[in-house]
Amino acid sequence: MKAEIINIGDEILIGQINNTNAQWLAVELRKLGVETQKITVIADDKKAITNSLKNTRTDIIIVTGGLGPTQDDLTKKTITDFFNDTLIFRPEIETHIKKMFAKMNYPYTENNKGQSYVPSKAQILWNNYGTAPGMWIEHNNKIFIFLPGVPFEMKQIFSREVAPKIKQKFDLPILYHKTISVFGIGESLLADRINKWEKQLPAEIKLAYLPNPKRIRLRLSGKGKDLNKLKKLIDNEIKKLKTYIPDLTVSDTLENLTTEVHQLLSRKNLSISFAESCTGGLLTGELAQIPGASKFLKGGIVAYNTQIKIDILKIPQELINKYSVVHEEVAKAMAQNVRQLMKSDYAVATTGNAGPTKGDSNAQVGTCIIAIADKNNVSAYRFQHGQPREKAINRTISKAYEILLNKIK
Repeated sequence: MKAEIINIGDEILIGQINNTNAQWLAVELRKLGVETQKITVIADDKKAITNSLKNTRTDIIIVTGGLGPTQDDLTKKTITDFFNDTLIFRPEIETHIKKMFAKMNYPYTENNKGQSYVPSKAQILWNNYGTAPGMWIEHNNKIFIFLPGVPFEMKQIFSREVAPKIKQKFDLPILYHKTISVFGIGESLLADRINKWEKQLPAEIKLAYLPNPKRIRLRLSGKGKDLNKLKKLIDNEIKKLKTYIPDLTVSDTLENLTTEVHQLLSRKNLSISFAESCTGGLLTGELAQIPGASKFLKGGIVAYNTQIKIDILKIPQELINKYSVVHEEVAKAMAQNVRQLMKSDYAVATTGNAGPTKGDSNAQVGTCIIAIADKNNVSAYRFQHGQPREKAINRTISKAYEILLNKIK
């Protein structure tokens, strides 16, 4: 069963509001076993509405918006013409509106009475939170569903009226998907390493890559009649996947590695401190945002300026002169010195050229160096994270937590 969502609203097209209705409907349709094949946003314009309805190719078409009482809400008039229908007065709708207005002590006007007229072919979908009813129209073996654009009204009508009718009318399959996060690798490299696994996936499972600067998400989707069978099938494929990338962190619960680092430091009763240059305090901030960080987070120094590295972190001027600030030796000194200064078990340091200019170093833009120190050792790692600046910084943060996690483990 395929569906299309059409959202009517100039306010969406000019970027005034986000199209949250389409996102919510797509999720709810999937729960029912209905696949959304197309989402369209159109102007509150008769020609645009007519063309969109004329060009639909799916079994179910859900239209939101344009059902209000004002002159700029054209949907009801347009769809009446599209279906060669006429508007008829439905007294039960007027009674509902009058009761609602009486409770709120609002005056009832002729504008509101217009909401009681609907196409004769439409089944009413009751709106308990507003004056505009939803409408269900069956035409040419398709179902057209018209809902208000106000999110809380639309959601209530869909949940109470639309979803039960769809379930009753169709024998729908179960659609199930599971998303896992893979840390510490780029999309193209990951695709290359798991290529053999991907080719051997069962025909009923689809794989999608969802890249993010901090992780790659893999979504495995399946369709069938038995939910438990689908879950077991997908879980089994995830187990196989892990054998192809045993050196990477794979999780179906973590959105980032910060949470796991937080839990591990707490559990092992270990402390940590940071010395940050190119990441500008964001590494420290990510941990500090999670409740309970005061148990292990000693603090951090944002040594963005070269002189601060010298004056506060006590990095020798000769070391910077010899290597420049973007170098493994400088990063290691930053990590060792902040660990000693704050008396922590672990310390992480970052330095680099996040871009767009080089700053106090000739290192290539996008170069980021991460150093990790404990009481016995200090190690540094160089990465080229490219541009734009935000991407370089986010990848440095993710990589730093990945290395730290492995060190603690």
